[in-house]
Amino acid sequence: MKTLATTPLSILDLVTYPEGGDVAQAFRDSRELARHAERLGYARYWIAEHHNLEGIASSATVVLMGYIAANTERIRVGSGGIMLPNHAPIVVAEQIGTLESLYPGRIDLGLGRAPGTDPLTMRALRRHSTGADFDLNVAELVSYFAPPRPDQAVKAIPGAGLDVPVWILGSSLYSAHLAAKIGRPYAFASHFAPGDLLEALDIYRAEFQPSAALAEPRVMVGVPVVAAESDAEAEHLATSMYLRSLGILRGQRAGLQPPVETMEGLWTRGEQLAVAERMALLVVGGRERIAEGLQAIIDATQADELILVSETWDRAARLRSYGIIAAAAGMPRA
Repeated sequence: MKTLATTPLSILDLVTYPEGGDVAQAFRDSRELARHAERLGYARYWIAEHHNLEGIASSATVVLMGYIAANTERIRVGSGGIMLPNHAPIVVAEQIGTLESLYPGRIDLGLGRAPGTDPLTMRALRRHSTGADFDLNVAELVSYFAPPRPDQAVKAIPGAGLDVPVWILGSSLYSAHLAAKIGRPYAFASHFAPGDLLEALDIYRAEFQPSAALAEPRVMVGVPVVAAESDAEAEHLATSMYLRSLGILRGQRAGLQPPVETMEGLWTRGEQLAVAERMALLVVGGRERIAEGLQAIIDATQADELILVSETWDRAARLRSYGIIAAAAGMPRA
């Protein structure tokens, strides 16, 4: 039986900032959070890729990975994920190979196929790719990390011969089939799209084919969390996440909003249900409720690892949230 006390916890950072906030400060906040996470015993610190989204500054994922790795010592640093159709595979291999050379044994490469943006920006990003050939691009990228062959004309320098863990990220069944077929660990984006979570995990585990990289299935589940000293305070802080989701549903993207006393009157019943569906895995509360909620997700998914997203309007509250989560999980662990 898997328990919260023995399940690795990691952090996914979208590098958010409040409405009217400073992007440079968002980067400094991420640095502070990564150092905090390392002290608390979190396993990984992954950075998302998003473009042209107000309130989210994670457009240059690899650059931020280097910034975080340079300002920490032990925690693994990764992409959650690089949206591969936005990039040439060899460029990604070279960039990640550079990071792995600088910070050996600490770099993860999570790959997704979504654009991480709106359709117009997607066209600006993807001049030569639609994402339909994602599986071929993944295979090409992985091949650049293999030991170079004498007759190999195109090599990733640096990158060739480096052992970089490659994860497949997804929010649909397609990603489950692919991760299983190529024998790679699988991370599901249930922090914002939980609908297919359980079916996707079943497919991945049933179809998994062992590879040189991975002998058995390995699953990481995305979970939105807001923790505070009391359940009531956490519920109050969580309204900022509700407002963000509501804005996305309305096509009105903006920076993080300050929490409100009540959501009553701010959304319709239909919008409330839509936000609840999008955030079905959300765990909100004090230490006891957090422990219960995360354990319930582990029970339901049998996840090997949880990757958490805790976004609050106030950066000090975010640090406290991750601290309370860590305490609920018995971290740091020996």
